[in-house]
Order: sequence, then C-alpha cells, then structure tokens
Amino acid sequence: MSDLHDDVGRHLLIRGHVQGVGFRWFMFQEARKLKLDGWVRNRRDGQVEALVSGPQAAVAALVHWASYGPSDARVDEILVEDTPERAQGFEKRPTI
Repeated sequence: MSDLHDDVGRHLLIRGHVQGVGFRWFMFQEARKLKLDGWVRNRRDGQVEALVSGPQAAVAALVHWASYGPSDARVDEILVEDTPERAQGFEKRPTI
C-alpha cells in the first residue's frame, strides 16, 4: 500500500494520431490494471486529454504507456503537468 505522500496527480495532453485507434479504451484498461484514479477523453481538436492520480510509480508507468499508446496510435507529443486535482476510480469521459 502506498503512503499518502507518495501519491501524485498528472494532467496529460496527447497529440498525434490518437483518436479512432482505441486510445481511450486502452488507456482506461491500463489505468485500471495499475489501480489509478482519473479520467480520459477525446478533444475536438484531435488530442486525447487525461487526468491520472495515484502512487508515483504507477502514474509514471501510465505516462510512459501514453507516450506510445496502442499499436495503431502514433504519439507525436505528450505534455505532462503536475496537478492537485484528484478523482475517484477511472472513467472514460465524453468528448469536449
């Protein structure tokens, strides 16, 4: 079990060919496997956006996964920022 101080939050913006390739679904599955909290959604500008929170090592593992995504994706850039925002569970959200 992780120490509360070990928990971190990250906001991600993922650019490239990341929509229409199952990115949200695969990220949802990966986050649940890592027991992380947060959400993932498509944006109308073609990016995928996510909030991820939980133990630092697990968050880092998901950020690493997001840097290449599922096999049909092409990630050109991933912007990662620290955030105090937290969530309960992990969900796929509607496009904004």
